[in-house]
Amino acid sequence: MRLLSILLVVGAMFLGPGSAAAVPPDGTLAVGLHVTLVSRWLDPGETEALITPFMVLYAIHDALVKPMPGNIMTPSLAESWTVSKDSHSYEFIIRKNAKFQNGDPVTADDVKFSFERYKGAGGKLLKEKVKEIQVVAPNRVRFVLKEAWPDFMSFYGTSATGAGWIVPKKYIEKVGEEAYKKAPMGAGPYKIVSFTPGVELTLEAFDGYWRKKPSVKRLVMRSIPDETTRAAAVKTGEVDLAYLFSGPVAEELKRSPGIRVVAPLLYGIYWLDFLDQWDPKSPWHDRRVRQAASLAIDRNALNQAEMLGLGRPVGGFVPPEFDFALKIDPPPFDPKRAKQLMVEAGFPNGFDAGDLTPLPPYTSVAEAIGGYLQAIGIRTTVRTMERASFLAAWREKKLRGLVFGATGAAGNAAARLEPFFTKNGVYAYGTRPEIDDLFQRQVNETDRGKREALLHQIQKIVVDQALVAPIYQQAFLWGVGPRVEQPAAGLIQGYPYVGPVEDLKLK
Repeated sequence: MRLLSILLVVGAMFLGPGSAAAVPPDGTLAVGLHVTLVSRWLDPGETEALITPFMVLYAIHDALVKPMPGNIMTPSLAESWTVSKDSHSYEFIIRKNAKFQNGDPVTADDVKFSFERYKGAGGKLLKEKVKEIQVVAPNRVRFVLKEAWPDFMSFYGTSATGAGWIVPKKYIEKVGEEAYKKAPMGAGPYKIVSFTPGVELTLEAFDGYWRKKPSVKRLVMRSIPDETTRAAAVKTGEVDLAYLFSGPVAEELKRSPGIRVVAPLLYGIYWLDFLDQWDPKSPWHDRRVRQAASLAIDRNALNQAEMLGLGRPVGGFVPPEFDFALKIDPPPFDPKRAKQLMVEAGFPNGFDAGDLTPLPPYTSVAEAIGGYLQAIGIRTTVRTMERASFLAAWREKKLRGLVFGATGAAGNAAARLEPFFTKNGVYAYGTRPEIDDLFQRQVNETDRGKREALLHQIQKIVVDQALVAPIYQQAFLWGVGPRVEQPAAGLIQGYPYVGPVEDLKLK
């Protein structure tokens, strides 16, 4: 099947960019997605602690504050905000020209409603910290905290969560929650025209968007999970740009007339997660086994094969660009030492480790990692899943064995660590008491130096205990067709998708 797929792509290389009958019409830009679109990504109310939903949120919705070009926390629906002297309250002033796609103005009531409605990543922590939300005026809203919390804006004003993305209170109360989730309406630059779950989302420019009128009139997001099919779609002009290509396919695209390959370096850290380490009967409970698995992986080879060497091998869980990140060099590729550790742990002949489930569509990386583990006796079976199903199973703690996971959400070190290593973390299969203690201490620490020391301690524990095996920081390879003048790639630091969406331009 792999050979057949490669032949299909190579065959498509002989077709001219405009030879396909399905070339988008004038004013329409089509994007080939590497994932299967699901309904819940259209609504920020249950945003996952991952970057994937934001490819849709940035188009349909808007936030009070969000990552934009030049600033990880940029005033958006809020024109400004102030912090009280005691750091107990944050007051936002809403833009006069901010409005929803039905013409209603964005108000303080919408901000309060959106926060109270939010049930996604970081929601529990945010609601534990916020004492009340005061509607000071129709265009002014104040968040009052129970105590000073330095991380409020990192959780509320970045893509660490979706809590700061605003939905229309009156409209939702009118149509009902279920109807809204099927066809959300927001305050972003594009409104929904049609949506076929798992297949295609069609959006139309909202000319009343406060920041700017989008130049691309119609935007089509099309699910094309198979990489070779996505590559062929870029070549034939069926889509104008497409996300996520591995090294060999990206090289082929680079050689294709009229096709550009761009590669934003993301905040996305990819890692191997030992889900069963919390079971005392599992071999993964032994730190030496986890260390062996990490040393058995050739990170440089994976970077070259998957990202043309444009990514960055890592040893830490937090991107080095983040505030409070601890610099940690990637571990060496040392299969000899890995085998010694396996012997010391009592597994000279290895063991059957069960499933190795990758975040879709990273099956090829998982297969390569499985090969490295096999070389030291750890036998796995790569299990593939549809992305939405995977994310639900991961969050609901239904996966077992190993996971090749990733997250590209913005924030700082605390925001990155919270979902995966703390007792309230939506993806934490277990926790260590010392990490929970340190995390709670840093939450309330207002001295920057002391707080940094606490967060560095957590990151050091993650490494020393080999709770996960960080692999690389991703360079996200796109293919961009000849009709596109501005693909809006890499304009927002660390962000993998088109952004800002309203900055897209066709020639």
